[in-house]
Amino acid sequence: MSEPTSQSEAQFVAELTACQLPLTLYIRSLLPGDGAAGDVAQQTNAKIWEKRDEFDPGTNFKAWAFAIARYEVLNYRKQQARDARFVFSQELEQTIASEIENTDDFEERQEALRLCLQELRPRDRELLVSRYASSATLSEYAEVVGRSAGGLKVTLHRLRTALLECMKRRLSKWGTA
Repeated sequence: MSEPTSQSEAQFVAELTACQLPLTLYIRSLLPGDGAAGDVAQQTNAKIWEKRDEFDPGTNFKAWAFAIARYEVLNYRKQQARDARFVFSQELEQTIASEIENTDDFEERQEALRLCLQELRPRDRELLVSRYASSATLSEYAEVVGRSAGGLKVTLHRLRTALLECMKRRLSKWGTA
């Protein structure tokens, strides 16, 4: 392998690696609630790698990768067409896709969320982790901590609102809101 090819492949890998979070979120937004979104993301990465020679260095890698992802999602949906699943209209799908493609602040939002989570009390962070990162139900967690599920729902609503406000403040300070 010649040196320029090695350098161009290294640059391609760097671009692909940097694009993983936005690409995965984009695919998940087009396949809401579908457990196969991870598989489609893997298939998209394979297709991007397969088509790497078609990418023009210096152009918008993210837009190119998102276009491939969109086609992979469409291919997946065609395969699933015989299932009686809820499917977005093409117009709504295009609107969502264009909105997400134009969002370049994933990293800033992720950092704002991380910092805002750090500001919460440990027991509030634990509640959020239990609710959103654990397979346990809210009722199970309520039983463990000795609170009612209804009370925890109210607390979760309050915490989500506080996190949203915190993130809005941080992002507006950073100029990304």
